Amino acid sequence: MLGLMSYLVFFLCVVLVLCVLTLGLNLQWGFAGLFNAGVAGFYAIGGYTHAILTAAPSPQLLGTYGLPWIVGVVGAMLVTAAAAYVIGLITIRLRGDYLAIATFGIGIMIQLVSLNLEPWTGGAQGIARIPKPLQHLFDTPLAYNIFYLGFLVCVVVLVYLALERILSSPWGRVLRAVREDEVAVASLGKNAQRFRLQSFVLGSTLMGLAGALYASFVGFVSPFDFLPILTFQVWAMLIVGGSGNNRGAMIGALVVWAIWAFSGVAVSKLVPPTHAAQGAAIQVILIGLALVLMLLFRPRGLIGERAIVSRHLVW
Repeated sequence: MLGLMSYLVFFLCVVLVLCVLTLGLNLQWGFAGLFNAGVAGFYAIGGYTHAILTAAPSPQLLGTYGLPWIVGVVGAMLVTAAAAYVIGLITIRLRGDYLAIATFGIGIMIQLVSLNLEPWTGGAQGIARIPKPLQHLFDTPLAYNIFYLGFLVCVVVLVYLALERILSSPWGRVLRAVREDEVAVASLGKNAQRFRLQSFVLGSTLMGLAGALYASFVGFVSPFDFLPILTFQVWAMLIVGGSGNNRGAMIGALVVWAIWAFSGVAVSKLVPPTHAAQGAAIQVILIGLALVLMLLFRPRGLIGERAIVSRHLVW
């Protein structure tokens, strides 16, 4: 019973981190129409920045400064925002498939840099000894994980409320207008590219925050935490839950990660070790199947975008 509880707490912590990640993508795609296929890359920037700033000093690494946890989180968000701003300046004029290809390439590049920049990232060995906030106050890992679960709930609620507030503001209405008809927005005197860039940077900053929360929860990061499959998973979460709706994005994170995690447990129990590689493919197949079924029967997702009635589309 205790083991099951430990697993459920761990599972929910991961889901809440993925909620922040999916909310960032929802801001970019669901509200601004930006096809960001480099989610894992921005997630990695946040995770590695936090690890480099806060991990205990190691003679094998150039970073690992042992700074306070909050410095690592803020630093992760700032570095991710700066990277997104530079990348956005280069790619924001691209549309649709072209933007997807460019951001996918950037995501792959970031993952390869983390794998090969060994003096800073530890290479394939990653960075360990990342401190967990207030861990010394708890006697057991389960007690700490329950505390961290409550902390993550507070973070997700704050992120959700902040997004709901800004997306119901005139800025959010312009963002939706840019998604629907950029030419019409430009004809009203609005700089559509500026709004696209702002949403790209803000959404990527949330991805960096998610990376920092993940790194501080697990206490370890490596390039294998940020493989391209993660981008596929987050997109599946958003589509299944319903893009353009923040509640849908969070529900999608729960549903898709539940399919992924519990199918992984089932595969490990039912598939012989000699066929482990083939069994792992079942997880991807199940996610793909859920995605296809959702697109066929509920193309707007479990909770689609709410219709917003307003006399003023832009201010």
